[in-house]
Amino acid sequence: MGDAVMKRYHALTWDHPRGYNALAAAADKARAEGLVDIVWDKQPLEGFESHPIADLCARYDLVVLDHPHVGEAVAETCLRPLEEVFGAVALEEIGAATIGPCLESYHYQEKTWALPLDAATQVMAIRPDLVDEPPRTWKEVVDLSWSGGKVALSLAGPHAILSFLSIASAYGEEAGRKGHQLVTEETGLIVYDLMSLLASRSPASARGLNPIGILGHMAAHDDVALCPLIYGYVNYAAPNAGRALGFHNAPVASLGVRPGSTLGGTGIAVSRRCEVTPELVEHLTWLMGEEAQTRFIPDHEGQPSRRSAWSDEAVNGRWGQFYRNTAATLDSAYVRPRFNGYIRFQTEASALLRDCFANKTNGKAAIAALNALFVKHAPEKDYAP
Repeated sequence: MGDAVMKRYHALTWDHPRGYNALAAAADKARAEGLVDIVWDKQPLEGFESHPIADLCARYDLVVLDHPHVGEAVAETCLRPLEEVFGAVALEEIGAATIGPCLESYHYQEKTWALPLDAATQVMAIRPDLVDEPPRTWKEVVDLSWSGGKVALSLAGPHAILSFLSIASAYGEEAGRKGHQLVTEETGLIVYDLMSLLASRSPASARGLNPIGILGHMAAHDDVALCPLIYGYVNYAAPNAGRALGFHNAPVASLGVRPGSTLGGTGIAVSRRCEVTPELVEHLTWLMGEEAQTRFIPDHEGQPSRRSAWSDEAVNGRWGQFYRNTAATLDSAYVRPRFNGYIRFQTEASALLRDCFANKTNGKAAIAALNALFVKHAPEKDYAP
């Protein structure tokens, strides 16, 4: 098959080596083999987190998204359910091979809306030369903050509420699962007080940074030694420049219980405008397979979703044991709600929390405001994650 007859697809991912390099290299491979011609564009991380999905799907055949966008996408009918593209059996096989709830997170209203290309969740990042032993519990995190003052929270953009959801999970409550509220007052106050304390002591240099900014800052400067909850980026475990960071499981409320973490990662969705060919299906299936997930994607700075990659000796040796050290957190990660309106809630809730921390708002008032905001955006019939 020559280039002239290859089907061209326009695709969009996010602008970071982890989000782009492996997909672009895989597209080059598919093009060289005469399979498909996929052109990958990039958008900034902030656009990836908040840009209206229907607009992207009107312009692209393939769209890399995160699972909280699924409810919005279904409401806008802009994606193809993957059962129509791959079949139920193939999706079951992918799910069985995937770590944690990655594929499950794209399942909504009895259909699957994206392939779990990339796996991530909030984990702990440290500077190994500045932290003797990574803390295991939230009490130990607070103690380290008091003793050294170099503990930063990830609060910019949507990450204030994501950290809140993670800590709530650590204390035994999966937010948004109990009816007409985000969290109970009891759990909410524990989380709010903990975050308020750590936020007040976070180094000013990290307060306005997104996760990529915080990790880059940690690699280059000594004023942040630990971030207890931050989306893991394997690139910083074995960087080309700067100090290598250590990644570990997220803190627990007490020893023996699950780490608290909010699932991230990305999936490849197929838009309604896409003309699906057998060659495209073959390429996407290869991306989810053993060879791509355990060799090709890690070799190109990607972060695979296949469980076998997370325990692979070569992959862990190359990337500073990043995968082995955080797999338990990913396995137990909390999956956010995906109703249409969740993204707006997430944006407004993060801004609300930052304002409350800055103004030292009373905890009960802050939790009441969060719950009211959740009720405002969540359809009562559609709380289900």
